[in-house]
Amino acid sequence: MFASTHQTARHAPRIGFARRLGLFDLLIRLAALYRSRRALTQLTDAQLEDVGLTTRDAQTEASKPVWDVPPHWLS
Repeated sequence: MFASTHQTARHAPRIGFARRLGLFDLLIRLAALYRSRRALTQLTDAQLEDVGLTTRDAQTEASKPVWDVPPHWLS
């Protein structure tokens, strides 16, 4: 038989999220993340409590740079 050069997902090399998504998709996601973080600053204390955040949590998240992405984007 012939040796297989196909790699399974378990053994495939990790590729950065920017390459996997494509530049356009990456820019769309980063823009959405930026808007979401800014929207947190507009929520009332009661709204923040509904989603399980404090005002300080919202301010911390909103102050992050756009390239500080959620960890699941990197896997």
